[in-house]
Amino acid sequence: MTYFHEEEPSRIADPTPIRHSRNGHQSLAALRRLVALCAVSLPAVLVTACGGSGQSGSDAAPDASAIGSALTAPAIDPVLAAEGRQIFRFDTFGDETQWTDTLRMHEVIAAAVDPTTALSVGLKVDAEALPAAVVQGIQNGSISLTSPDTTIALLKLNAVVGLQGTVETIGGKDTLTRVGVTCALCHSTVDDSFAPGIGKRLDGWPNRDLDPGAIIALSPALDAATKAVYNSWGKGMYDPRFNLDGISGPQVIPPAYGLNGINRITSTGDGEDLAYWNRYVGVTQMGGHGSFSEPRTGVNVTHGTDDLISSKLPALQAYQLSLNAPLPPAGSFDPAAAARGQLVFNGAGTCSTCHSGSEFTDANLRLHPASDVVSEPEPNGAPSYASRSATKQYRTAPLRGVWQHAPYFHNGSAPTLDAVVQTYNAKKSLGLSESEIADLVEYLKSL
Repeated sequence: MTYFHEEEPSRIADPTPIRHSRNGHQSLAALRRLVALCAVSLPAVLVTACGGSGQSGSDAAPDASAIGSALTAPAIDPVLAAEGRQIFRFDTFGDETQWTDTLRMHEVIAAAVDPTTALSVGLKVDAEALPAAVVQGIQNGSISLTSPDTTIALLKLNAVVGLQGTVETIGGKDTLTRVGVTCALCHSTVDDSFAPGIGKRLDGWPNRDLDPGAIIALSPALDAATKAVYNSWGKGMYDPRFNLDGISGPQVIPPAYGLNGINRITSTGDGEDLAYWNRYVGVTQMGGHGSFSEPRTGVNVTHGTDDLISSKLPALQAYQLSLNAPLPPAGSFDPAAAARGQLVFNGAGTCSTCHSGSEFTDANLRLHPASDVVSEPEPNGAPSYASRSATKQYRTAPLRGVWQHAPYFHNGSAPTLDAVVQTYNAKKSLGLSESEIADLVEYLKSL
């Protein structure tokens, strides 16, 4: 039996870093003027569906061998993936139109986003983008930590994960004139290797410190009622449909790793590949230039008169599919208990009924009706999230790296893996003992 990852198809290693900067090199004098560098943040969806009544043209549950063959992971072109990494990290698709022209976030950053504010909303800094003079300034305290000018300086260095800024010298002062967001804002974090919130990038890891709603609510373009909704979501939560249907039901920010060979990559299985959701988010949420249309939900959105998204989708998808789920840290689970838990997973817990195959999901073969899930009703009286989607159903979430991305279920209603198993045990009347529950949790932590 295996308690870590089973052998997976070959995937590319992280390509050699390619430094990207809109503003060129800084002079040492300019670097010494940086204020407030530190202080961006300190330091999922698990089982959204399980049961035997899923549908994919047949109500019969597929067997494990069929699921395994359906999850054969395609080879990844390393050149295409390297291009996709640049897109994932640095491409806004022209969404400055939304974040600058409409939401006026460049004004907010310049006026109020000092390190304390940045910390409170969970932004991260790429330590590898920091010149030695800046690193030294942080270490010796010569760089102030109380001015929004630091944020502008960091944006000029291209060091704020998921944000892209255009910084121009106006009247002898660096001025932020435009700002946009990238995929990495929500789907990348850092390893805190330099300081809390500052470190090497961990692409594909959901930023559960990030408070997207609170960031959006800083916009002076929004009314008080809309700001209140955004502020109610909390860290690690976002509703990717609220701006379209007016219903607030925030979801956990999902990981973007461990998806190779899995076609249905969202909690409701909308679309047949990752590119579908990348287009949806790029256009309807980020505000990038392009079009997205979905007759099943009545969504039809176009931004701009150009298309800055379509040609980039193949490379973006290739990079995301190259991101492996992280292995569990050494010593993070009990191997003997995990071995017993694997037996529960495949037996009395009935987990493998849906979490089957090498990636622990039947998502390529079927989806599941909302009646199958244990994560509903939604918190705070929101309607079923599936009812707002194109499929009206849920996907079985893959489990590789599940130890990393608490809280769980599509709506974050289970804070721990123990809470996940306890919820299933109660709602599905599994009759698991406390020792079986504990062993099953150890097995999940080993995946």
